[in-house]
Amino acid sequence: MMMVKLFPFGVLLLLTFSATGSDAQIDVCGTAPFNTKSGTRIVGGQDSTEGAWPWQASLHIGPGRCGGSLINNLWVLSAAHCFSSTSTSGLTIYLGRHTQQSVNSHESSFRASQIIIHPDYNSNTNDNDIALVQLDSTVEFTNYIRPICLAAAGSVFTAGLDCWVTGWGTISSDANLPDPQTLQEVDVPIVSNSQCSSTYSSITDNMMCAGLTAGGKDSCQGDSGGPLVTKSGAVWVQAGIVSFGDGCAKPNTPGVYVRVSNYQTWINSHVTSDVPGYINFLGPTGSAHVVYLSLPLLLSIPPTIFSLVILS
Repeated sequence: MMMVKLFPFGVLLLLTFSATGSDAQIDVCGTAPFNTKSGTRIVGGQDSTEGAWPWQASLHIGPGRCGGSLINNLWVLSAAHCFSSTSTSGLTIYLGRHTQQSVNSHESSFRASQIIIHPDYNSNTNDNDIALVQLDSTVEFTNYIRPICLAAAGSVFTAGLDCWVTGWGTISSDANLPDPQTLQEVDVPIVSNSQCSSTYSSITDNMMCAGLTAGGKDSCQGDSGGPLVTKSGAVWVQAGIVSFGDGCAKPNTPGVYVRVSNYQTWINSHVTSDVPGYINFLGPTGSAHVVYLSLPLLLSIPPTIFSLVILS
């Protein structure tokens, strides 16, 4: 391993790479050409524009549905509780989907070749509620289908940080209301784990919470497995995975998400080629980013852009 300090236009960027690794996703991850939002019907949300969240996956598991996020050209990240077993029978994954009802001209569909549920997933406490789905063929990236960058180990998401959650889940706890057909989006602030623990007794360090004190905005049934993201500069980073909650959008009752940054080692133990792009998120602006690149990708960066200092 080597550490390289890069100074693009005066901004410190730290990269770690392996000379024997394969190309990472950092050159495309977290970019969304059709998303104009700043960093700042899911309940209380709104219809998204087509292509705004190009990593969003729709997992159709028999009669049920979950969300997920594309993390490289072969793997989708989701929640363990979406799967009753590791059988891939009846599972279809849609990428580039905007509506669940009409024609999606930019959509691709896949079957699953493998489902990996975290070995320490506890269905009683919801701890380690994370799973990986391997697609049966590689994905061709487009403006409508792209991977998300993942929060690296050590990332910090402070209380009040604005995040976005997306999905096709219900727009109310009222089961009699129909699910939305268009991908929904809603912005929710991070809630500290200490505050969240006053609502839930089972909060662990593997979890994070987000929601409004007054309620009114939240993920809900059917959004499980979907991404909670925030923006770092021009790049979107996945902080969490929709996991569980007490109802939807209730006052003083935030939604609970899997803390993605705690699972970098586990993800990389299974996703061994085309490693996902990781960003060490330390704040919405002005933070150093840690990304993981292979040597071939690093060497593809034009030398005129960066000055390099190699540290042994």
